Amino acid sequence: MSRIRAVAGAPEGGLVVDKPAGPTSHDVVAVARRALGQPRIGHTGTLDPLATGVLPLLLGRATRLAQFLASTDKTYFATIQFGQATSSYDAAGEPAGPLRPVALDPVEVEAALARFRGRQMQVPPAVSAKKVGGHRAYDLARRDQPVDLAAVEVSVTDMTLVSCAQTRAQVRVTCSAGFYVRSLAHDLGIRLGVGAHLAALRRERSGGFTLAESVGLDRLTGAPADVARLVRPMADLLPDWPALALSEDEAARIGHGQALAVADRPDGGGHIAGRLRLIDQRGHLVALAEERAGFLHPVLVLV
Repeated sequence: MSRIRAVAGAPEGGLVVDKPAGPTSHDVVAVARRALGQPRIGHTGTLDPLATGVLPLLLGRATRLAQFLASTDKTYFATIQFGQATSSYDAAGEPAGPLRPVALDPVEVEAALARFRGRQMQVPPAVSAKKVGGHRAYDLARRDQPVDLAAVEVSVTDMTLVSCAQTRAQVRVTCSAGFYVRSLAHDLGIRLGVGAHLAALRRERSGGFTLAESVGLDRLTGAPADVARLVRPMADLLPDWPALALSEDEAARIGHGQALAVADRPDGGGHIAGRLRLIDQRGHLVALAEERAGFLHPVLVLV
């Protein structure tokens, strides 16, 4: 595989892609690297090849923001096929058991969904990127080796049964990072006693990133300058964190990892609290900081 050479002035920031079904998340990253001449690109949460929707990419120094973006909640629109479980808990897997006749009752499905709202312990699919003894679970599963994954704590803040007819149900789920919709489909099949797997999945939101601002993968095949204009600046990537403008002197001190006394600010800093984005006079993100005991302490410096 040829290495992507960094292009001078390659863009840094965020790019939200509407991933199509088929390519992996890594495939999308590879397309973006070639399109932008930026070898340093990552994403904030893997989508399976069959899944579509919001895939936020982070470019250049913005990759350092991944730890703050990957942990945000997500919203999915899932289509669940009842009547047969599969080895991977989705349509790509091998059938697990015979096909069973199903006549879904919306009342029963809604009652089953209630079990999966709120905080819970969930076992990830065997075919997943979770590590077991230093190996990816999907590698072990494909070699027919035993995969014993521990349950992890996840949460569902909202789950709505959108439709239910014949053998399929559509569900919209807002959940914490680390929640597997494939496991939800599989576990619903067990609870209803008929088996089930995930037939289709679309991620509608990942933290503050939505489908409305996403671009199709085909947009990344245009001229580099046109693709670069689709990139959002780093200063805009954490909209839930209040922004604080710094003077040139403050920006220089923060850039050297120094804390700032809130009381030394011209306005006295009485409104400053919690986590903040620190922005310099040019509108660039200098650092992420946290107010503690009257001081702004840099959590992550980006200059």
